[in-house]
Amino acid sequence: MRRIETVEVLEALYKAPSEASLRKVAQRLTPAYRSWIAASRFCVISTVGPDGTDGTPRGDDGPVVLELDPGTLAMPDWSGNNRLDTLRNIVRDGRISLMFMVPGDNVVVRVNGSAWLTDDAELRARFERRGRLPATVAVIEIAEVYAQCPKALLRSGLWGRDDGDATPSLGEILAEMTSGEIEAGAWDRSYPERARQTLW
Repeated sequence: MRRIETVEVLEALYKAPSEASLRKVAQRLTPAYRSWIAASRFCVISTVGPDGTDGTPRGDDGPVVLELDPGTLAMPDWSGNNRLDTLRNIVRDGRISLMFMVPGDNVVVRVNGSAWLTDDAELRARFERRGRLPATVAVIEIAEVYAQCPKALLRSGLWGRDDGDATPSLGEILAEMTSGEIEAGAWDRSYPERARQTLW
């Protein structure tokens, strides 16, 4: 199997990018991109650090990020598993990419840039939910924002299907990874209430 090892060999396999794919890129939020991102309650963050890469979902009950200014977004870090993989990467490297999604819309809006963390009390207070505050907030400085064409979501039929019955539950995954120390059924039955109590 041939391994592609140069950009020149790679580019020879593809056509030139379309004019639209190049002209849709902005260096800060435009009115259309602002409106789109404000409608997004979910995104995937990708970061890189000395221990490797990390991709993680982020979601909220309302916009998943807050616009601080047209070139800057803020994202709270709500209660999770406390592995801190993404946060460690941000502290050590700062490069970040985000993919914003809106259920029912096959467009994905992407932001690339750099990020840093703060525990600033005033900024954290802007995200208050049910009397709780995020431990930290990621401040994201936009280098580029652009819309991704819908083909990937169209091919997958992401918003028009439910394949949940075909996947193992989180409890089953944990049971497998702990050689049965975690009992799948008990985990899955108790998780909804645990999540409800610690969602923010």
